[in-house]
Order: sequence, then structure tokens, then C-alpha cells
Amino acid sequence: MIYKNLGHSNIKVSTICLGTMTWGEQNTENEAFQQMDMAFDYGVNFFDTAELYPIPPSEKTQGETSRIISRWIRSKNNRDKIIIADKIVGRSKMDWFRDDADETRLNKKQIKFALDRSLKNLNTDYIDLYQLHWPDRPLNVFSGLEYRHKEINDVIPILETLNCLTDLIKEGKIRSFGISNETAWGTCEFVKTAEAKNLEKVVSIQNPYNLLNRSFEVGLSEVSIRENVGLLAYSPLASGTLSGKYLDGKLPEGSRLKLFGDRYPRYRTENAEPAVKEYVKIAKKANLDVCQMAIKFCEMQSFVTSVIIGATNTDQLKKNLQSHEIKLDDETITAINEIQLKYSNPCP
Repeated sequence: MIYKNLGHSNIKVSTICLGTMTWGEQNTENEAFQQMDMAFDYGVNFFDTAELYPIPPSEKTQGETSRIISRWIRSKNNRDKIIIADKIVGRSKMDWFRDDADETRLNKKQIKFALDRSLKNLNTDYIDLYQLHWPDRPLNVFSGLEYRHKEINDVIPILETLNCLTDLIKEGKIRSFGISNETAWGTCEFVKTAEAKNLEKVVSIQNPYNLLNRSFEVGLSEVSIRENVGLLAYSPLASGTLSGKYLDGKLPEGSRLKLFGDRYPRYRTENAEPAVKEYVKIAKKANLDVCQMAIKFCEMQSFVTSVIIGATNTDQLKKNLQSHEIKLDDETITAINEIQLKYSNPCP
């Protein structure tokens, strides 16, 4: 396993990160324990969770994913060997999510409340990487390439959020912070404000990145490299779409699209299927598993710190972990880039 620093910090994380959002919904605690055992034995030291998890979110299950992680860590007594990434929800109308607020916001009061709840759920004194799940300002963050401007005065200033996160780092409750589902402008604002006010600098950005959505390469990749804000690439398999299991209208039992299809329109666009068929052909020609090819393509990018993989069973997880061992030759990379030109970012 290869390990990289999280931005300017001295925190070293494996270039494969274990995603956890299915634990407590699609996966039982026992299945989650098996996944963590397998990933840890493989060399993965980086687990990504969120106060919102499991997905889909509900008042009944909120926080269960983190509680499962805490029980596994307690059983292994290995907290010092695990890097935990957590996320606070951005602005939303989930009025059940905070005890005394109609909206979730990234202000000082709510950040402190959310962090204390996560520390309790994770049964830990500190979180290694605390991320803003999505921005406080209104953005089209979960689908679409276009920026839709909406003038609004009621936005929590980035400075307020940064001041709070800096204080929490000084208190030792978090070691570093990251952003997620963010734009190039937003990322630069976090960097610029931190430098101007001598506050803690962002170390990572968690955005979607896969063969069906390479939009991060346009603008954000340069920001990521120049400002040392590494990408934590989520959905490297486009919610399983790149596996080819949904081709020709198939909906396998137990799959995410079968269970929650109406929640995942992002990967069901007009050009998704023809693009996936092309990538499957490329993998077959190179004698590669298409999932491993897709994950490796993400991991090898210079702006990527870690690729967040997820699975609902250990067979899937083993295959995804083994992507780290393969190599993509120049012919395969050229073929992948040709399909990107033909079907440019069909699922942004």
C-alpha cells in the first residue's frame, strides 16, 4: 500500500480509503466488521464516515455507521492506527437533524454541536479529518456541470467556519479539516481566507471523480496541485455503474439502484450506458477487471490523495482493494481518454 500526506499535514493516509455509508442500512454490523478487517489487513488505514450516514439518511439510523466503526475500533484497540475522516452536513432543510434548528448550517454553534455528537458516536477524543460535507451557500453540488448563480445574503461566511475549525484544531478535537462537493472558487476562498487571517489551511477536497465524471480535471485539478489540497475521490465506480452490472436494463437484487434507484439519477443519463460499454471493452482488451481499471485510473492521478471505495460484500471489497496492485499501460490510458472525448463527462 502507498501512503500520502493529507495536504500540508503530517497525517499519512493510504491511497485507498474505505467508504462506510452502507453500514447500518445495506450492511449489518457483522458485515461491516468483516470489511474493516479485510481493508485493515490489506494496509488501508483510512476510513471515511459522516454524521449523515448510513445512506439513505433517516432519523432512525443517523449516526449508526460511526457507532459501528467505534465498536470495531474498541474490539481491536487500534485507534492510533486508524485515520478517521468524518463530515458535517452542509446547508439543508433536514429539520430533524439538529435539536433546535430548522436548517443545518455551517455556523460556529452547529459545527460544535455536530462535532461533539460525532465524537460521542465514534467514541473517540479526536477526529483526524473533519470535512464540510457540502457548502453553506446554495450550489448545484450533486449533479450537473453548470454553475447556477443564486444571489442570497443569508450565507455563513467562510471566515466564521474557518475560525471555528481553527479553534477546534487548537483544542485537539480535530487534527485537520477538509471540504467536500466544493467548487474551484470555494476552494480558493478557503485557501485565501486562511492565508489572510493566519488560520488553519484546508488539506483535502472530497468530490466525485470517475470515468463517467472527470469534471474535477477542469479547473479544480490545478487548484488541488498548486495549493496542496488533495482530492479524496468518491464514487470511483459511479455507484456501481462502471461495473457494467446495470447494462441493458439489469437491476440486480440487493444493488443500490434496485433498492434506492430514484435517489441516484446522476449515473442514469443518456450517454452513461454507451460509455460504460466502451470502458468494459477496453478492460477486456487489456485483460483487466473493469472495476479495478476504473479505480486504478483514479488512484494514479497526481491530484488524488486517496480513492474512496465501498462495497456491500467482501468479494466486491477484495476485488476493489486489489485494484491497487494493477498497472494501466499507455495503450489502455490512451483508449480511456479517447472515450472521454467521445462521451465527455456523461454523468456530472
